[in-house]
Amino acid sequence: METRQRFADKFDWGLLFLLMMFFIVSALGISSAQTSGQYETNFVIRQAFWYVVGGIIIGGALFFDSDQYKRLAWYMYGFGIFLLLVLLISPESIAPYRNGAKSWFMLGPLGSIQPSEFMKTFLIIALARVITNHNEVTVRKTLKTDFQLLLKIGFTTLLPLAFIMQQPDLGTSLVILAIMTGIILVSGITWKLIVPIYAFLGVVGGILLSLVIWAPEFLEKYTGFEPYQFGRIYAWLDPYNYSKLEGFHLINSLNAIGSGQIFGKGYSDGEVYIPENHTDFIFSVIGEEYGFIGASVVISLFFLLIYHLTKTALDTKEPFNAYVCAGIISMITFHVFQNIGMTIQLLPITGIPLPFISYGGSSLMGNMLALGLVFSMRYHHKTYMFSSEES
Repeated sequence: METRQRFADKFDWGLLFLLMMFFIVSALGISSAQTSGQYETNFVIRQAFWYVVGGIIIGGALFFDSDQYKRLAWYMYGFGIFLLLVLLISPESIAPYRNGAKSWFMLGPLGSIQPSEFMKTFLIIALARVITNHNEVTVRKTLKTDFQLLLKIGFTTLLPLAFIMQQPDLGTSLVILAIMTGIILVSGITWKLIVPIYAFLGVVGGILLSLVIWAPEFLEKYTGFEPYQFGRIYAWLDPYNYSKLEGFHLINSLNAIGSGQIFGKGYSDGEVYIPENHTDFIFSVIGEEYGFIGASVVISLFFLLIYHLTKTALDTKEPFNAYVCAGIISMITFHVFQNIGMTIQLLPITGIPLPFISYGGSSLMGNMLALGLVFSMRYHHKTYMFSSEES
């Protein structure tokens, strides 16, 4: 017999508490970044507004359960593809190039919106349905059926990936690949397929990186790459030789985080100038003003979030929900690792924000939509009397 629960019992208060902590960190970080004098807009108020909008998105997500999301998966996926297609063919008056990429629709006083941020969540839902449907009809798992599932996952991912690379948006493209990889790892596909394929891709990636460093003229001649496109790699490996160009952000980020030492310089006492530090380089602001302690608190919050999402995936009885959680975990983990890694020279700089902390309406709403799915899982999670877990 299914037991009835009140709203207070079904709602995920732990996840809500984490979101509140992220908002406090975000508001403090963005407020500190604004004291550099490079902005006239109060981005803290805007970020608070987008958090409210994100809360409404989460509230709307609670009205649907996993079965409904599964039925809506291809509609959401198709809607995301439609937005990406319209974005590419729209005139620059509607979809202008910003930082060399055509990734945003301009919405007048409301600012801009980036469809790819929502496409990430739509893709997670679609991939979860692909795997669930495949496993339901597969009576006997073989190497052939696993390869078929791998192809299904690959083709589902390829379409949005192609549109996003056309913008071009390398950072979001990498996130899409990270989502696909995370879901593949939990899909049940044999390691006999996964290891050789990813080992081959790793070797190819290593060869390309070596060619960028040692033989860039070869890539320019045979692949069509331009010399300026290698700038971020060179600046990552040797930023001080590119201090006035691609290495400027990285050098200042290292100086900011290093000068924060253990306890930081204090709120709004940052001295190192970093352009656009309220978005992709918000972690540099936190490192400078709150030091190692403040940076550790931020990283710990993300560990708690990933732990909470992992626990949700393990607690759910629905395979579809577990795959959705795996995709969300992959997306957030890659975002955090890449964003923090690029500020400390661990990874090349890409335009990837720090989830829930960097300023950005599209990024925040996209992440809130993803967490809305998790809130829905917890809210609609069914418990039964005399279940094995309660015996």
